[in-house]
Amino acid sequence: MRTLYVVTHPQATHHVEEVVGGWHDAELTPAGIRAAASIAQALRTQVPDGAEVELFSSDLRRTRRTAMEVAELFGVQPILDRRLREKSYGEAEGRPQEWLDQRFVPPPAVGERLEHDEGVEGAETKAAWVRRIYAALDEILLRPCAHQIIVTHGGSLTFVVASWIRMPIEAVGYASFRAPSGSITTLCEDDFFHNRQVVSLGDTRHLDSAAAG
Repeated sequence: MRTLYVVTHPQATHHVEEVVGGWHDAELTPAGIRAAASIAQALRTQVPDGAEVELFSSDLRRTRRTAMEVAELFGVQPILDRRLREKSYGEAEGRPQEWLDQRFVPPPAVGERLEHDEGVEGAETKAAWVRRIYAALDEILLRPCAHQIIVTHGGSLTFVVASWIRMPIEAVGYASFRAPSGSITTLCEDDFFHNRQVVSLGDTRHLDSAAAG
């Protein structure tokens, strides 16, 4: 059986500063660093002792820092992949969230949603975002390791899950799997039927210990 543990990085500076994240290279906050340690501990309790583990991460600092906490407990090196980044928001990145909110053009209820122009110069289309996440997951799943950890971003999580359940790209324009910062989503594929399950989505029970600290 293959199990994927998909981590959304915990609190970063762009969250508390209320600026647009995307490819803006924010750091984890002190609270985020504590949460990253709790994420690593939670994963360590879920993965069987002695099991081979592979760790993949977006290359942005907030995900790299989260991945390093996990790497230390498992004794592995994270494989950094820029395709696991959050959506690029072009000229909005690092600006106040209010700036983006005033200019953002939401997609239509019916019609073209993947190539939709959101009205922000240099912003990545949803189509480009989806395709790079799908491509990254395709390569990860070609590897034979039974326990794989992916550290990514809240927005990108939707497309990791969509790719896992083999949702056609043309349908992904409507998909949204919401998971809080610092969460763990667990995905399993059995060896007999090869069904792919979403075992848990956006689990944050491990963050109680981080908050207490």
